[in-house]
Amino acid sequence: MSWEMNILGSAMNNCVLLEELLIKKSQQKRRTSPSNFKVRYFVLTNSKLAYYEHRHGKKRTLKGSVELSRIKCVEIVKSDIIIPCQYKYPFQIVHDNYILYVFAPNRESRQRWVLTLKEETRYNNSLASKCHPDFWLDGKWRCCAQTEKMAAGCVIYDPTKNASKKPLPPTPEDNWKLLLDPREAVVIAIYDYEAQNPQELTLQYNEEYYVIDSSEEHWWLIQDKNGHEGYVPSSYLVEKSPENLQVYEWYNKNISRSKAETLLRDEGREGAFMVRDSRQPGMYTVSVFTKALSTDNNPVIKHYHINETTDFPKRYYLAEKHVFDSIPDLINYHQHNAAGLVTRLRYAVSSWRKQAPITAGLCYGKLVINASELTRVQEIGSGQFGVVYLGYLLDKTKVAIKTIREGAMSEEDFIEEAKVLMKLSHPKLVQLYGVCLEDAPISLVFEFMENGCLSDYLRSQRGSFSQETLLGMCLDVCEGMAYLEQNSVIHRDLAARNCLVGESHVVKVSDFGMSRIVLDDQYTSSTGTKFPVKWSAPEVFSYSNYSTKSDVWSFGVLMWEVFSEGKIPYENRTNAEVVEEINAGFRLYKPKLASKAIYEVMSHCWRMGKDERPSFSLLLFQLSEISEFDM
Repeated sequence: MSWEMNILGSAMNNCVLLEELLIKKSQQKRRTSPSNFKVRYFVLTNSKLAYYEHRHGKKRTLKGSVELSRIKCVEIVKSDIIIPCQYKYPFQIVHDNYILYVFAPNRESRQRWVLTLKEETRYNNSLASKCHPDFWLDGKWRCCAQTEKMAAGCVIYDPTKNASKKPLPPTPEDNWKLLLDPREAVVIAIYDYEAQNPQELTLQYNEEYYVIDSSEEHWWLIQDKNGHEGYVPSSYLVEKSPENLQVYEWYNKNISRSKAETLLRDEGREGAFMVRDSRQPGMYTVSVFTKALSTDNNPVIKHYHINETTDFPKRYYLAEKHVFDSIPDLINYHQHNAAGLVTRLRYAVSSWRKQAPITAGLCYGKLVINASELTRVQEIGSGQFGVVYLGYLLDKTKVAIKTIREGAMSEEDFIEEAKVLMKLSHPKLVQLYGVCLEDAPISLVFEFMENGCLSDYLRSQRGSFSQETLLGMCLDVCEGMAYLEQNSVIHRDLAARNCLVGESHVVKVSDFGMSRIVLDDQYTSSTGTKFPVKWSAPEVFSYSNYSTKSDVWSFGVLMWEVFSEGKIPYENRTNAEVVEEINAGFRLYKPKLASKAIYEVMSHCWRMGKDERPSFSLLLFQLSEISEFDM
């Protein structure tokens, strides 16, 4: 039995708790410059934290690891310095005689890693009694000015603080308390918001507010300058900090080169411009529309990389002779002076200012929508659960009303599932506004997507899509799925038919998590006609074993659908033939519009062993690394 116990113990120690692309600061170099910050793929198991170099199409290379038993301290780093990389949320891992500084992409990600690491190390024998809340920088601790790197910390380290349990999303109230420092708690409204009930507060664009409670991910309790308090959508706020570009209308976060060019051409004015994230983390590009260089009457869009100096604190420039302390200062200067550019930056173009984000629910604290608040206009389709109607909410908001046919699910399960779905909110997920229970059949009220389901849209527009547009659609879906993955939500039926298309080819994931509460044996039986065998991973059609990695398999099929412009996978094969071929190692062929790099990503999704498949966060990185030169 001893060998069986050893195998079991080894398996438990190799259980992956978290995995994500994060940024790591070099431990060997003292100066803080962009070259000292590396994107690494971090994997946390029960026994160690490992980080890998990841390059698209290459095998991951282990760059370092830390045994959990040797960790002395895990804590958030709170500092007022400008973070010189794309990810702005640092935390520290103190082990042996080293300090590992890691930068997460957002507060939620940082909180998830800190909570889990604290939970896994809280009983270590060598835990520190104190820690340093700020960085070790330029030969001293910024918090207490001690010049010995391994000097005792200056604040008490509590290994149990916020670590009683690992997070269990999507119910984050207890575990995802954001540890807001007063310096971090001032936020700026980037949209207007009209309070919908007495619990809420009206927001005014560009006004400052103080965060009182941010324990609920999508609705924060804030206070205005007059002392009034209320809940507002957190997506309408950004941190007030010198390096936060989101307060400026010229900044377009996470927008591709092709989408940027489309927006600028639509604007069509000399000097129309935007600043966007470059493919290299922490770097930015200025894209400018000009007719001055046009050939054959076709305007040109120039892309300028924002360069950084090597000194610290770093400075920024587009032309060598004009160097500035911040990117806003640089943009302000070039708005008045071309100074080496093809034209001065005249008209800021924004992809996100025109329409405020969809809120998580109709308003704070409201789940149930009264029948009198809904107006049905016409039937627009039928789905797995019932008929879908176009309608209006409160006579102003266009919505999709998805009825649940009688007997499809229990009302109790329906309400509990709706509570879960209401807490999921992301720009690439179709948002649930609420539920209507008054009339039979009961119904779910979702945001309305103008162009319908992705599979129909691809077929109806076949031949009109560029490769960049198709890649953008895949990226949209991958973003939404990465968010679900982070929140431990399994879709179970990911396919182009369950994604919806809005304006500018934006694609959002729909019907996530619904199939698991459907009272219908056919849905989970490989012999039933409704079972989506052609999109299912081997462990699903063989054992009904669902996971985020089975969703990854389905995503690969969805990518195939997109790049084949809506063709049905395994079109001329029966379900039984598909099962046989997949088990024998056969896979879908490469669509004509898919490049080699894109087909490699699909193929990674279709690896037989689910543990061999990438996570959605890694897929997102792989897809974003595919440039126009790989298409």
